[in-house]
Amino acid sequence: MQYALRVLEVVRSLGRGLEAEIIGRQLFRAGASVAANYRAACRARSRKELVAKMGIVEEEADESLFWLEFLVKSGRLAEAKLRPLMAEGSEIVAIAVSSKRTARAK
Repeated sequence: MQYALRVLEVVRSLGRGLEAEIIGRQLFRAGASVAANYRAACRARSRKELVAKMGIVEEEADESLFWLEFLVKSGRLAEAKLRPLMAEGSEIVAIAVSSKRTARAK
């Protein structure tokens, strides 16, 4: 949930306008989905369900990374401002991949 809250801070910093609204909506949707699907994975009823939910966490974390990178490449936000959040997103992707591998191996 902390990741989603930090993503929300970035979205709020985008300001107003069509461009900011579209990018912000996409980024927040992906970032909030990371938290929601991780929570669902923690309550998985089976190993198969855990792997599936962690797959969604991986995809959504990667998508949020895309939007963060897009904000930097488009010049809307400075990379220095987003670097910690991007690092956290990359860590979440790595954790999801590792969790899926571990769950499949058991």
